[in-house]
Amino acid sequence: MLYVPNSAPFGLSLLGFMHPLLPSLAAACLYGGAAIYQGLRLSTRSNPDKRLLGLLGALALLFHGGSLFVQMHHDIGMQLDFFNAASLITFAVISITLLACLRIPVENLLLFLFPLGCITVLLAQFMPIGTIDPIDEEPGIIAHILLSIIAYGMLTIAVFQALLVSMQDYQLKHKHPSGLTKNFPPLQTMESLLFGFLWAGWILLSLSLLSGALFIDDLFAQHLVHKTILSCFAWIVFAVLLWGRHQLGWRGHKAIRWTLAGFCLLMLAYFGSKLVREFILHI
Repeated sequence: MLYVPNSAPFGLSLLGFMHPLLPSLAAACLYGGAAIYQGLRLSTRSNPDKRLLGLLGALALLFHGGSLFVQMHHDIGMQLDFFNAASLITFAVISITLLACLRIPVENLLLFLFPLGCITVLLAQFMPIGTIDPIDEEPGIIAHILLSIIAYGMLTIAVFQALLVSMQDYQLKHKHPSGLTKNFPPLQTMESLLFGFLWAGWILLSLSLLSGALFIDDLFAQHLVHKTILSCFAWIVFAVLLWGRHQLGWRGHKAIRWTLAGFCLLMLAYFGSKLVREFILHI
C-alpha cells in the first residue's frame, strides 16, 4: 500500500499519480477534430455550428490546461521551458479567442489556432525539456509572467487577424472570394477588430514591461538583455503603428507589415532567447 503523508495537500499529492500524456493526447485530438470540422464546413461555403465549435474548443482547453498544470508544476518552482511556454501561450490565445467569439465575429481565427494548439500541446508532451531552472513563484514575478503571456497571446491573435485581413483584401481586389472569406464580416469591420486587438496587446505589453522593471532585479542582466531590448523595440513598433492609424489613417498592407514586424521582434525576444539559452548555450 502506498503511503501518502497527511501533511501533503490532497491536490499536490495527487499530482504524483497524474501523467500529462492522456490529457495532452485528448486535447490534440479535440483540437484536430474541431479544425477538420470547421475546415470542411467552410470548404462547402457554409458556416460551422458556433456552439459545437465552442464546445470542442472548451473541452480541448480543459485537457490542455490539465496537461500544462502537471508539466509545469514542480515543488521548487514553475517549469516554464521552451515548449511549455509555447503551449501555455497558445492556451491563452485560444482561450481569449473563444471568449471573444461570444461577442464579436472572430471564429474564423480558430481555423488557424486549433491546429496550432494541437501542435504545441504535442510538442510540450514529447519534445525534450531544455536546460532551465524552475521559476521562483514570487507574486511579482508570476504577475509579470502572466501579463507577458496574455500580451503575447493578444498580439498573436492580432497577427492572425492581420493575415485574414490581407487574404480578404487580396481576394476582394481580384474578385474571387473563397469559401473562407465569403463568411468574413466586411473588410472595414475586420480592420477595426485588428486594431482593437493591437491596442489591447500593446497596453498589456506596456504593463508587462513595467512589471518586469518593478519586480525583476536586473532587466539588463546577461541572460535577459536581448529579451528586454527586443521587447522594447517591439513596443515601439506597435506604438508607431497605432499612432499612424490614429494620426495618418494607416490601414491595409502598411498596417499588416508593421504588425508582422512588431510580432517578429516580440517572438524573437521571447522564443529566440529561450531557444538559444536552453538548447544551444544550455544555461
